Amino acid sequence: MPTLLKIRERFARVRPLDGLKVGACLHVTRETAVLARTLRAGGAEVFLAGSNPLSTQDDVAAALVEEGCSVYAWRGNDAAYYDCLRMVLRANPDILIDDGADLIVTAHREAAASLAKMVGGQEETTTGVNRLRAMEANGVLKLPLIAVNDARTKMMFDNYYGTGQGVVSVIAALNILFAGKTVVVAGYGNCGRGMALRAKGLGANVIVTEVDPIRALQAVMDGYRVMPMDEAAPLADMVFTATGCTHVVTRRHLEVLRDRAILANLGHFNVEIYVKDLENLAVRKRTVRENVGEYTLPNGRIIYLISEGRLANLVVLGGHPSEIMDLSFSVQALTSEYLVKNRGRLENKVYDIAPEVDNGVASVKLETMGVKIDSLSEMQRKYLEGFELGT
Repeated sequence: MPTLLKIRERFARVRPLDGLKVGACLHVTRETAVLARTLRAGGAEVFLAGSNPLSTQDDVAAALVEEGCSVYAWRGNDAAYYDCLRMVLRANPDILIDDGADLIVTAHREAAASLAKMVGGQEETTTGVNRLRAMEANGVLKLPLIAVNDARTKMMFDNYYGTGQGVVSVIAALNILFAGKTVVVAGYGNCGRGMALRAKGLGANVIVTEVDPIRALQAVMDGYRVMPMDEAAPLADMVFTATGCTHVVTRRHLEVLRDRAILANLGHFNVEIYVKDLENLAVRKRTVRENVGEYTLPNGRIIYLISEGRLANLVVLGGHPSEIMDLSFSVQALTSEYLVKNRGRLENKVYDIAPEVDNGVASVKLETMGVKIDSLSEMQRKYLEGFELGT
């Protein structure tokens, strides 16, 4: 993660977060540890909870504690999930870094008095940003927030390449062949587009389901079949969800799936595949491999569910590749610095990422890769900023 390491070197010199507390709800992985170390190098105390009960890497959590971070996370902490968030909030953090908006929403519900002293917060997922924009629209947002997810260096890489490559989680979990299979991808946003491309590249016949007519049209133009989930489910050997919405795969779809169909969710929350319907429908359930549940239906057909319907790529693969998270976590580190520099000047609303942060991360990443690009001449800059010159 060379981009983030370069930022850490500068943070260690200038200490932009000196004396501040950062409260974070993130997947506790080795890449997250690099971010935590960077924030600490910048002078911050770090208080970290896990953003998914099954994604925490316990060895990483233990190592961070040994280094001085306060970590409230362990793999399988379903029952104590919100208690861990409360522990972070009890530290009275100055900056919140969130993955899914659970920490920020909990702060508004249970620690509203502490929001006034906070510098601000940031959110790194599409689902979380949607929740925060809904809070702003309803007039209940009490903290300046930066939509890290909407940064080009995040969305165009983390979502498209990182989540896109997440289809490999099914190969890792079941050693399954994609070639010749029919793969249904629910959702054709940045994540879904990446997933469809990777599945197609592995030889699968890809079907896309969508509710957005423009995204559906794009999927058609990209060469995929597009149809409602009711029509796609009976054809599916595998179904991947990444919509950010709930009840995408429900009982009526489960009842018509092919024998030994595979279900995997790559959306943030475990609500896209409605697991309760699967539990109620099945006459038998067993674990056949780590992170693979086998459900037998009354008609004898079998359905495989990856990672309990939670983020398959995080649970099975340990998260996105480090090269991808180098970008996303660099944006988060610099956004923390940006919030401090602009303390008191930001309103309680959701802001887009500052262009200087977005472009700065990309420039450093290119530098670490040994890639050089052109720069605009003064004449070109004036042309792009002006209106006088035409045909």
